[in-house]
Amino acid sequence: MTSKKIHIKGLVQGVGFRPFIYRIAVKNYLSGTVDNRNDGVFIQIQGSKNDIKNFFSDLEKEAPPASSIDSVEVFEAEPLEIIGFEIVKSKNTSNEITDVSPDIAVCNDCLADMKTQANRINYPFINCTNCGPRFTIIKDLPYDREKTCMQPFIMCKDCNNEYSNILDRRFHAQPVACSVCGPKYSLIKENCEIEDFHEILCETTEIIDTGGIVAIKGMGGFFIACDAKNKEAVNRLRSSKERENKPFAVMFKNYESVAEYCNISEEEAKFLQSWRRPIVLLETKKSLASGVSMGFKTLGTMLPYMPVHYLLFEKVKTNCIVLTSGNISDEPILIDNSEAISKLKNIADAILLYNREIYNRNDDSVGFVINKKPRLIRRSRGFVPNPINLPFSVDGIIASGAELVNCFCVGKGNQAIISQHIGDLKNAATLEFYSEAINRFNKLFRVKPELFVCDLHPDYLSTRFAQNFGIEILQVQHHHAHIASCMAEHKISDKVIGLAMDGTGLGIDGNIWGGEFLLTDFSGFERERHFEYIAMPGGDKAAKQAWRMGLSYLYKAYGKEFLNLDIPFVRNLNEKDCSLLIQAIDKKINSPLTSSAGRLFDAVAAITNVCTNGTFHAEAPMRLESLAKENITENYPYGKGKEISFIPTIKAIVNDIKSNVETSVISAKFHNTFVKVILETIIEISAKTGIKKAVLSGGSFQNRYLLQKLENMLETSGIQVFSNEKIPANDAGIALGQLVIGAFFKNNNCKLH
Repeated sequence: MTSKKIHIKGLVQGVGFRPFIYRIAVKNYLSGTVDNRNDGVFIQIQGSKNDIKNFFSDLEKEAPPASSIDSVEVFEAEPLEIIGFEIVKSKNTSNEITDVSPDIAVCNDCLADMKTQANRINYPFINCTNCGPRFTIIKDLPYDREKTCMQPFIMCKDCNNEYSNILDRRFHAQPVACSVCGPKYSLIKENCEIEDFHEILCETTEIIDTGGIVAIKGMGGFFIACDAKNKEAVNRLRSSKERENKPFAVMFKNYESVAEYCNISEEEAKFLQSWRRPIVLLETKKSLASGVSMGFKTLGTMLPYMPVHYLLFEKVKTNCIVLTSGNISDEPILIDNSEAISKLKNIADAILLYNREIYNRNDDSVGFVINKKPRLIRRSRGFVPNPINLPFSVDGIIASGAELVNCFCVGKGNQAIISQHIGDLKNAATLEFYSEAINRFNKLFRVKPELFVCDLHPDYLSTRFAQNFGIEILQVQHHHAHIASCMAEHKISDKVIGLAMDGTGLGIDGNIWGGEFLLTDFSGFERERHFEYIAMPGGDKAAKQAWRMGLSYLYKAYGKEFLNLDIPFVRNLNEKDCSLLIQAIDKKINSPLTSSAGRLFDAVAAITNVCTNGTFHAEAPMRLESLAKENITENYPYGKGKEISFIPTIKAIVNDIKSNVETSVISAKFHNTFVKVILETIIEISAKTGIKKAVLSGGSFQNRYLLQKLENMLETSGIQVFSNEKIPANDAGIALGQLVIGAFFKNNNCKLH
C-alpha cells in the first residue's frame, strides 16, 4: 500500500473542493482524510500506486469550475489506520491562509432545483457548493458556517441531511438554506411590510411594469432598478439620484436579450456569461430609453447572478432593467437595511430587502474586451479577494492606494490581496468604509502590518491614513506605482519603458504629472520624457470643468489673441471668466503646472465643444472617444523633444474647426496623433536603451480606441507590450504597484525617491 500526504493551496475553500476530493478518492478506491485549514486543503490518501495515479489525474482534470489550484505539494506518509475516506473537521493551525472564494453566480443546477425541490420552489437564496455568496458573508477563516453571516440560521432537517451527505451537491455548502430555515425577503412599501414571497414578487413586478422604481438588496449591497425601456422611469431615477450624465448599467434577462441590443464578440460573450458575472461594456446596436446611455455608443451590460434576478425576470414584462448602485452621491453602496430604508425611500417606490447581514460590501465588477483580452475597470464582486501571486514575499505590507476609485492591498506571504472597490476617498462614509475594510482584511488574512506604502501626495486621505497607522511608511510616486502594478500582474522584474498616462499624480518636482515615459523597475525610475507642462487654472476645478483646460491650451498656443478665434467654444466663453483665468495663469495663482494626458483630452473635448463641463469623472475624454470616427488614418503634427508639445496639435484642431471638419473626424485624428506620439517616442527610447518591453498603465488606457491601436502597432514594431488586464489600469490598480515597490524596499533595504 502507498500513502501520500498532499497540501493544496489556492482557491480551494467555499467552492466544493472537499466533496470533490472525497468523490475522486472513493471513485479510485482510496482511503484517507481531507480537511480545510486556514492555509489550504490537506489530504492523506492510501491505496495502490495506480489508483493514486488516477486520483491525481482526476484532480487535474475535474476540479470544481470556480476553484483554482496554485500549488500541490506531495509527501510520503505513514499509512493511517482507517477504513474508507473521511472529511474531517476544519482546523485553524497557523497564521497561514488559503484563498477566500469570491461570490459565485447561481448555477444551472440550483436554478433547476428552484423549480423542482419542494422546500426550494422559487426560493431566492438557493445555493450549493458550486455557487452562491462567499466573500460578502465570510467573517473569518477557516470557511465554516459559524464564521459567516449564515450563523444565525439553524439548518432544518432536510438541509442538514444534504449538508451531511457526502454524495449531495450541498455537502458542506456553508450558505445552504431553504424556505423552511433560511433567510427571507420582505418588501417595504408605503410604511407597510409584505412578507409572503409570492406576493412580494407580484408587487415588485407591478411596480417595475408600471414605471416605478425598486431598491433591491443584492449580494454585496443595495441596487436600484427600473424598466430600462421606460423613458419616464429612467429619467426619474436619474433625477432622484442626482446622476446627471453618467450612464446606467443594465441587466438583461438572458444572453439572447443582450444580443438583441448589443454587438457581442466570442470573447465578450464568454466574459459576460462567466461565473463571475461582471458588467461588460458592449457596443450598442439598438437603443433603450435615452436616459440609460446618455449619448454613449456603449452599454454596460450584465446577466442575472442571483436567484431573485431570475425570479423577477420570469414575471416582469421587460427583458432588461436598469440596475444601479444603491447609494447617495459618492457614498459607498448601502448594505444596512435600516439605513437603506432611510436613505432610499425618497428614490424608490418600494425597498426589497432580506434578513441576512452583508458583512463585506461589494459592488459589481466592470470590464471590457480589447484585442480578445478581458480588461477590468472596476474589480470587485466575482473577483475579490482572489490574490495576485508573486515570485517574492510581500508579507506584512499594506498599500493604501490612491484618492480616486480607491482600492487598497495587503500582502500575505507571496500573495497580493487587493480589496473590493472602495470609491473616492473624499467623504466621511467612504473613509469609514476604507478603514473598516483594511481592518477586516488584516484580520481575515492574518496580516501583521510592518510597512504601510502610500502616495507622495500629502493631502490624499489614503496618505494621511497611512501616516496615522502607527507603523513605518514609504511614499511612492503615483506613476511609478502605475507601471509597477502592470509589471507585477505580468510578473516582470527587469527594466521596462513605462507609459503612465492619466489625469493626475504628484511628481517628484512638485508638479502634476500624467503624461510620462519612464525607464522603470521596482527599485525606481528615470523620467525619460513627458508631455509639455501647461497651467491648470483653478487647480482641481480644471479636472471637472474641461473649459478651463481648453482655455489654458489656447492661451499657450495663441496668447490673448485666442479670444478672437471664430470657433463656437471661444464664442461661448464668459468674458469675465476668461480675464480672471488669464490673470491667474500669468500670476501663477492656483494654476499648478501639469503634464497630464487626461487634461489634454479635457482640453480637446472642450475646444471641439464636445464637453466643456464634466458631470462625472473623465466624462470629457469618454465623450471625445465615443465620437471618434472609424477608418480615419490622418493625424495632426506635434512637437518632439524631452518635453513633447501638443501646441501644434491644438492649432491644427482649431484650423479644422474653422474649416467645418466633422467633430468625429477631428476626434479620430487627435486619437491617431496621441497613438503616433507614443509609438514614435517608445521606438526612439527603445533604440537608445535597447529595452524592448513597453508597459502601459493609467486611466487613459481605458480608452479602447487608443489601447487597441497602440498594442497592435507596438507589437508590429517589434516592441513587446504589456497592459493591465486582471488589475484596473486606473487608480484602482495603484495599490498593487505600491505594494511591490514596498516589497523591493523591504526585502532589499533600498532607498527610493
